[in-house]
Amino acid sequence: MSPSYAVIASLLLSVAAQTPGKTPDVHPKLTTWKCTNKEGCKSQQTALVLDSMAHPITQKNNSSLGCGNFGNATDPTSCPDEATCAKNCIVDGITNYTAYGVSTSGDSVLMKMFGQNGVASPRIYLLAEGEKKYEMIKLTGNEFSFDTDVSKLPCGMNGALYLSEMEEEGGQSELNPAGAAYGTGYCDAQCYVTPWVNGLANIKGEGVCCNELDIWEANKRATALAPHPCSKPGLYRCTGAECDRAGVCDKGGCGMNPYRVGAEDYYGPGLKVDTSKPFTVVTQFPATNGVLQQVIRKYVQNGKVIENAAINVTGPINDAYCAANGADMFTKLGAMEGMGESMSRGMVLAMSIWWDEGGFMNWLDSGEAGPCNATEGDPKVITSIEASPQLTFSQIKWGEIGSTFGTKQPDRKRGD
Repeated sequence: MSPSYAVIASLLLSVAAQTPGKTPDVHPKLTTWKCTNKEGCKSQQTALVLDSMAHPITQKNNSSLGCGNFGNATDPTSCPDEATCAKNCIVDGITNYTAYGVSTSGDSVLMKMFGQNGVASPRIYLLAEGEKKYEMIKLTGNEFSFDTDVSKLPCGMNGALYLSEMEEEGGQSELNPAGAAYGTGYCDAQCYVTPWVNGLANIKGEGVCCNELDIWEANKRATALAPHPCSKPGLYRCTGAECDRAGVCDKGGCGMNPYRVGAEDYYGPGLKVDTSKPFTVVTQFPATNGVLQQVIRKYVQNGKVIENAAINVTGPINDAYCAANGADMFTKLGAMEGMGESMSRGMVLAMSIWWDEGGFMNWLDSGEAGPCNATEGDPKVITSIEASPQLTFSQIKWGEIGSTFGTKQPDRKRGD
């Protein structure tokens, strides 16, 4: 589940159209890897970009004004139509990502809940080499792995790594020249209404939908993964009932949380997956004749491969698992096959850190979902326990099943 716009609305400036200003966007560089079993893992020099909503967006003739409000269509005065909005509203680049809670070093990205001016709650996307387009990752029949350190994410926090079926160029067009380089084009299975769609003014206040694959949502006490298929391919503008829970996208997803299936001694500080220390997360997506069959989760820590807790309790995460666990919309909207079709078309990697002021993240780590009590996720409690919530993602790799983790994989540079 991606951060709700109700949560992040108070953190970010109003946005509507995406015409670049004079300030360039200086993207943090991040080394990632593509892997095969035959040749090992080859590095590539990718980069990160903050979501366009985090960028300074102002009206051209009055820099003190924005262009829209979250959860609504664009401001009718500055944005009566798409073309006028693009002319009136300017997005500037970000030259200092550290001020927004994001910094990189080699293959590692550090994300902090707080930035230079208070709460930042950054959400970032992976840009391909050249930094003009998003890296399009195709995972059906493949696997994805990364290292993470969640030791400074207490109850109520969520450090998320997931994929969204955004467009490669972020909806770049004549009216949206900013495109992916400025973080435009976001969508997910929650179908939120934002002031823009693919960088264009959202004049009608439509919801913005697309397939979403939540590989990782976690703090140091609980974790969950969930595919969220939609019945429509690519980015889709929903209206009315289409945007609701029984609409075109599976908002709940087919979730798997070790604690929820009874493995209370599996994930957490000092447990089988010891979250007081870094570890590797491996997610595999085996397919038959190009059709996604299931999702397999493994962990690697201290040189040991740790199988997913659910394997011994519920069996593999597949259509039968989803049906048995009440994921009715998942089944209705395409199930594993439909999710795999989106993954085969290509999806964009997103990473975020956030808290839930309204629900305290109880769906992730409290009650049946985890050991946290009902109020530990209150941001006031979080900051009394951890003054600077943060996490790292590193060693991000994807490729053939079995190629991205283990001690035998060479780290080759392109051309070797």
